[in-house]
Order: sequence, then C-alpha cells, then structure tokens
Amino acid sequence: MLSLFSPAFRAEVTANLRLALPLIAAQIAAVGMGTVDTIYAGRLGPQPLAAVAVAVNVYNLFLIFFMGLLMACAPIAAQLYGAQRPQAELGAFLRRSRRFALIVGVIWTLLLNLVGPLMLKALGLSAATTADAIEFLRWYSGVGLMTALWFALRFGAEGLGQVRPIVIAALIGPAANALFGWLLLFGPFGLPTFGIKGLGLASTLATTLMAAVLAWQYRRVPALRATWVADAATGQLATGEGARDILKLGLPIAAIITAEGGLFVLTALLMARFGEGTVAAYQIAINFSSLVFMIPLGVAMATTVRVGHAAGAGDFAAARSRGYTGVALGGLNAASNAAIMLLFSGLIVAFYTDDTAIAMQAAGFLWLAAAFQLFDGLQATANGALRGLKDTRMPMLLTMLSYWAIGMPVAWWLAFRAGLGPDGMWWGLTAGLGMAALGLSLRFRHKAGKLVRRAGASTSRPVET
Repeated sequence: MLSLFSPAFRAEVTANLRLALPLIAAQIAAVGMGTVDTIYAGRLGPQPLAAVAVAVNVYNLFLIFFMGLLMACAPIAAQLYGAQRPQAELGAFLRRSRRFALIVGVIWTLLLNLVGPLMLKALGLSAATTADAIEFLRWYSGVGLMTALWFALRFGAEGLGQVRPIVIAALIGPAANALFGWLLLFGPFGLPTFGIKGLGLASTLATTLMAAVLAWQYRRVPALRATWVADAATGQLATGEGARDILKLGLPIAAIITAEGGLFVLTALLMARFGEGTVAAYQIAINFSSLVFMIPLGVAMATTVRVGHAAGAGDFAAARSRGYTGVALGGLNAASNAAIMLLFSGLIVAFYTDDTAIAMQAAGFLWLAAAFQLFDGLQATANGALRGLKDTRMPMLLTMLSYWAIGMPVAWWLAFRAGLGPDGMWWGLTAGLGMAALGLSLRFRHKAGKLVRRAGASTSRPVET
C-alpha cells in the first residue's frame, strides 16, 4: 500500500491526474451543455427556466441509467488493455459497443417522446409551464440518441487511456450549444426565432456534432485507429465480450448511478411542491454543484482506468494502491469545492439569474449543497475504484440502501413532516451520500485486500466478474 506523500504516492497522483484532468475537462464540458440551456432559459424569465428545469430533470432520469449502462465499456476495455489482449479483440469489442449504443439511443429517444410528456403532466405545474416543458423535451429528445453513441465512443477510448480525443470533442459541445442556442432562441441578424423549442434543437445539433468529432478521432488517432483497422481485418471477437458483457457489468453500474442520480432528480421534482421559484432556485444550485462535481467524477473515471489496467495485468497490490490514491484525491478536491460554494455563493448565482427572490433562495441552497460535497467526492471515487475491479453488484446494493432506505426517507420527513421545507430535502441528500461514502470505501478496502491476499502481487489472471 502506498504511504501518504511517499515518492510512489506522488508518482501515482501524477499518473492519475494525467488521465483525470482531460476527463474532468470533458465532464465539465458535458455539464456545460446544461449550463448553457439553464442560462439561456433564465434570460427568458422564471417560467421558461422552470420549464427547462423540469424537462431536463426528466431527461436526466433516463440519462443516468443509460450512462451507467454504457460506463461498463471503460473497465472492460481497460482490463483487456491491461491484459495485453490482441488489437483485434479490443477493436471488435469497441465495434460491438457502438452498435449496442445505437440500439440504446433509439430506445432512449422513444422513451423521451412517449413517457416524458406523461411524467411532466403528472407534476402539477401550471398549464403554460407544462406546455413549454413538453415542447422543449420534444426537440431535445434527439440528444438521447447521439449521447448514447458518444458514451460508447468516449468510454471505449477512456478504457484504453486515450483521453485527449475525448477532450477535443467534448469542448466542442458547449461552444456549439451556445452558438446554436443563440441563433435559434434569439434570432440575431434578422433570423427567425424558435423560442424554447430552438433551445432543445440547439442541444440536439451540438451533441450530434460532438459525437461526430469523436468518431472522426477514431480514424485519426493512431492508438484508436489501430483497434479500428485490426477489427476490420478480422471481424471477430475471440473473447466473446460484447453486448452481453456490457449488460452483465453495466446494469449494476446503471442501478448505482440511477440510485444516486434518481435521488437528485426526484428531489428536483418534489421541489415543484414548493413553487416554480423554488424549482428554478434548486436548478441553479444543483447545476453548479454538478459542475464542480465533475472534478471528483473525472478523478473517479481515471481511477477506474488505473485500477483496471493493474487488475488486468494481475497486479492487485498496485490496483489497491491506485484505488486508495483516487479516493484521497477525490476527497481533497470535494473539500475545496465546498469552500468555493460557501465563499462565493452570491457571485455564482449572479451568472444564472437577475431575479432577486430566486437568487436569494439559490444562494441559500448552495450553502446547503456545500455540506454534501465531501461525501459525494468520496463515494464517487470509491465507486470508480470498485468499477476498475469489475465489482458492481455489492456497490449497487450499498448505494440503493444508502440513497433510498436512508437518504430519501430522511429528506421526505425533514421537508414535509419536520417542517424544514426545501432545506430538509438537501439535508436528506447529505445523509444518503454520507452513508454511501462510508459503505463504498469499506467495500473497496475489503475487496482489494481480499484479492491481494488470495492472488498475491504476482497473479497473472484478470479479475473475473
């Protein structure tokens, strides 16, 4: 195990951050897409902002599940790479993951168009807000198809440690969304305005461009092109890893991500009971919280790759050390994020809205959100380390217990029974995240220690699911 601040620890921090920093940039860019939508909608007024807020959170219910499902591509590719399997096997797995993602994307888009409007109508918002939300979601639904393809391309490259192409493509997303949104929403230079539906279409176009650029990188970057060419030459997958393996590993990951993300989304939907102004304030606070959370999440994804490479090579002692390093980095960063939210809440909110009442409530929400940042960073990186070991079933149970047997009941009781209102929802989130951080950290300690004891540092077999 690495001792804190030893040369080996510093070397692992450097290796982790070399992967993590580009992934952090990619994650921030992804959240930046939503930030652009939130800022543009806020300039239209409280009602459009509330409409976009609830529509995006309905979309997020599906996003977190399908993202978790396709996240399995990263540890599978990482362990294949760490085990030094032939390029043809890597290439064939990546090809099958892309085909699987297209099927997932079609299902995702259909669900948004068929189920999304029903969910929006059930929230009890005003008729005008509901109509705007449905209109926005209809034009926004194409994001589902292109995001699924983006995830397959992105997590495949991530598993191979090829993160620079991801960043190049990801940074295009929010820039394109800002440009398309400006053109379609505000109609400069005498162009027609499309209102809130233009905002949804802009996101669809920007996501399509982002996925296309990353697909092009697979034909241009030598390490990615090598898998593409090798697969084309053989067309076979000797290990049989494909959609079945993604489902086997990805469904528990999807359940984990959904358990956490669903907690936040349901909280957002329950905020509607306190009025549209509260919904808008929550959207501002949670959007910024999500933005800074991309840093520990990027560290978690890098930790998955680092642990996966070591586990694939059979070096479980190194896998354990890399996991501990990732958790330490995630916790340190989460603490700094909390400090930023406490010290600069007013300045942060000013970027989102000019409405005084919404701004005051959003600033208060940011103070409460700062409380759970540390727990969120710890649970994310511990989960990332466990994914690198292909350990997803027990973490799934731990997160479901933490979020839905503890977090949400506590949030509901504090908000609607103890009289704390919207603030009680935030404290319930903190309780759930705290339990998840504790449980997942202990699980990694147990799992990694067991592998080291059983197999030893000289084990040559990859971890079995």
